[in-house]
Amino acid sequence: MQRNAGLVHPRRLASPGQAARMTPPRLLVMGVSGSGKSTLGALLAERLALPFADADAFHPPANIAKMSAGIALTDADRWPWLDALGAWLAAQPGGGVIGCSALRRAYRDRLRAHAPGLRVVHPHGALPVIAARQAARAGHFMPPSLMASQYATLEPCDPDEGALVLDVAQPPEALAAHAAAWARAGHAVTPVPYASESGEAQIVVAVSPNNPDGRVLAAERV
Repeated sequence: MQRNAGLVHPRRLASPGQAARMTPPRLLVMGVSGSGKSTLGALLAERLALPFADADAFHPPANIAKMSAGIALTDADRWPWLDALGAWLAAQPGGGVIGCSALRRAYRDRLRAHAPGLRVVHPHGALPVIAARQAARAGHFMPPSLMASQYATLEPCDPDEGALVLDVAQPPEALAAHAAAWARAGHAVTPVPYASESGEAQIVVAVSPNNPDGRVLAAERV
């Protein structure tokens, strides 16, 4: 893949048959920092032969400076950023994939205003798991100290969003393969509860060779 300013353009193109069977797919891979959304988004885009954009590349310098200093962004900081990202996605004639935190419903709706029919993939995991992954990252402007605020901000997808929720404990390649099959099939799984620090039931789609359709396999207390 060729990378330029946070954008990834896969080498292979969608076949005419694929293009004829579907309207341009526009997908959002959302999640907190450290959830692997950029890695998953790039892998998903490659499998679907679509361009990929990482939302981090659309942040203005002022936003990056605030986050680097451990200061959470305000909605006033986010709206122009989300508009730029949504405009990029809408401008892709054959569809595209974006990786963006989009933690609140309002942020996802802002993207939908530019790209109606946006489909959402959410790699999700409990705070301790993501915090450990984030602490191991080097050179990223989101410090681990902001992780708690990200989970406080996170609004799980509503039923009408038809999001695909994936367990971050699974390998990225397995998640990408499942998300690509889901996207090609053009269906949504039944939305499910998310983990919470209060012990709410966590139900996630577990990807495995024995579960190719992404059925919900288990509900467990966390």
